[in-house]
This record gives sequence, C-alpha cells and structure tokens, in this order.
Amino acid sequence: MRLLLVFFMVLTIFIPGFSFDIPGKDLPLTLDYYKSTCPTVFDVIKKEMECIVKEDPRNAAIIIRLHFHDCFVQGCDGSVLLDETESLQGEKKASPNINSLKGYKIVDRIKNIIESECPGVVSCADLLTIGARDATILVGGPYWDVPVGRKDSKTASYELATTNLPTPEEGLISIIAKFYSQGLSVEDMVALIGAHTIGKAQCRNFRSRIYGDFHVTSAPNPVSETYLASLREICPASSGEGDSNVTAMDNVTPNLFDNSIYHTLLRGEGLLNSDQEMYTSLFGIQTRRIVSKYAEDPVAFFEQFSKSMVKMGNILNSESFADGEVRRNCRFVNT
Repeated sequence: MRLLLVFFMVLTIFIPGFSFDIPGKDLPLTLDYYKSTCPTVFDVIKKEMECIVKEDPRNAAIIIRLHFHDCFVQGCDGSVLLDETESLQGEKKASPNINSLKGYKIVDRIKNIIESECPGVVSCADLLTIGARDATILVGGPYWDVPVGRKDSKTASYELATTNLPTPEEGLISIIAKFYSQGLSVEDMVALIGAHTIGKAQCRNFRSRIYGDFHVTSAPNPVSETYLASLREICPASSGEGDSNVTAMDNVTPNLFDNSIYHTLLRGEGLLNSDQEMYTSLFGIQTRRIVSKYAEDPVAFFEQFSKSMVKMGNILNSESFADGEVRRNCRFVNT
C-alpha cells in the first residue's frame, strides 16, 4: 500500500490534474438526518459559535483544527475528544496534539445545550463538523452544507494520531502521502492549509523555520527583515525558551478568513515549514501552481475549500459508523 501511494504521488506531482480517491472512505450521510429527531441542532450550534467566536476570534481556528485532527485519525468520529481513562488511551497526549489542540471546553459547552434539547441524538462528531463550518463563516469564510449522521467512536488511537497527522516541519512528499492516505488530493491539501489564514502557531513549531531557511525563501528587503526580526523576538533560538509563545500564521489579516496566507507563501514568508513547502519545494510543481491560483482568485479558494471540507468531513471509520454511539459526554464512552 505504501509503494502504491508513492506511485500515485509521483503521478500527481508530475501530471497536473491527476488525482485519485481511496474507495470505501466516504459513507453516506444526509443533510436532513436530524430533521425529525433534533430539528434545532444547526441553529443551536450556530448561536453558540457566534458567542464563542465573539469572545475570542481565535476560537474559530481552534474548532477548525480540532475537526481536522479528528478526521485524520479513524475518520471523523469524535475520537480526538476522548479523555484518557484506565481502559482507554486517548489521542490528546499524542505529539501532534498535546501542544496544539484546545477547545474541548467549547465542545462541552455546546454539547450540554444540545443534550438538554435532544438527549442522546446528536453525535459529538457531527457537532464538531457543524461547528467547524460555522466557525469558518463567522470569521469571513465560505458557507457549505454539512451532511450529518456520523457516529461517535468507542475507541481512540494514540498511534494513528502520532503517525497520520502532518507536522509543522514536514516535507512536501510526506505531507502529500498523509493526505492521500485519507483520500484527499493535492488540490484538497493546498485548499485545506488555507485555514492557516486564521489562528496562531507556537514557537516550538516554527523555531527551526525562522532560524533556518526563512531568509532564503523570503526577499531581502526591509519589510521581510523586520518581520523576521519580530518573529525572533517572540521565539528565542534556544530550545525550551519561549516554546509556548504564539504568533499569527497570517500576519496581515490574522482574524479574517481570506486568501492572505497564499500571498504570504508567494513572498516566501510562510511561518510553518510545512506551509512554505507548498510553494518553494523542488517537488512542488503542482502545489506551486495551486498556491498562485488561490492567491490571485479568492473565489476559487473559497469554492475549493468548501468542497474539500465536505470531503474531509465525509471520511468515516466504517467500524464506528456501524457500531458507534452517540456519546452523552464527548469526553467519555457511554457506560
């Protein structure tokens, strides 16, 4: 399977427009799944997300990231929300998650309201998927219809959380492989990293970039040099010093969902190595073209982002879909 993935990756990189989907990943969901059982669910989540994003615009990025990290491990089944217990090793302490994910209390808050209106009906996985859509809209991003009917898993996978999720320092070929393993194309990948136009990154995740090749990919001008200097003030060179200090991944419009992140990559000023690789990697023949397209055409970016979010949200764990449950508390399997 690994050799097959590499083969298809090479085809995609060198044959623009070529893509493939892994069969069996997407199982049927419907837009009206809760029409008779919990008709107010979309309104409840929207109302709460409006309050949550108003309290702190960064909460939009936090919920979108939670959804992404959920879907890349066992499919979109709410496994990322499970707390560790004596009988279950959760995903929260896996290396890509432990210093990256927040928002669990936000999910708890919304889930409690839904449970008071429609007990035992709406899954945590659906809550998170709908919440990610609403979060995007609330900071200026596009709308898309959210198919629902997901089940919550009774298991989590620390191992898959460690291996499946892209890391900030990863190279392009490896990132493509991880998206392909989820049935997501290069076009999906470049569109989905556009979510980095909102949110922040911790120093530990961009230190190697700003003390590495940042000055190589960016232009030697006063504006770029001032930006790099400001990043180094936030993030000292010594490992362990200021690791949790944060800064926006889009330093132009950090609280607005737009295509600004792609302009950042064109300037060679991407904060994360994994993002900048999309434009400057030697293997980025197709990704470079797509980055340029989205920088020039925000409508094309919004359209593809919507399609890719639906596609990612439809990645389901067949086991959870068949034998899963609707958790009463998103942190624990029902007893």
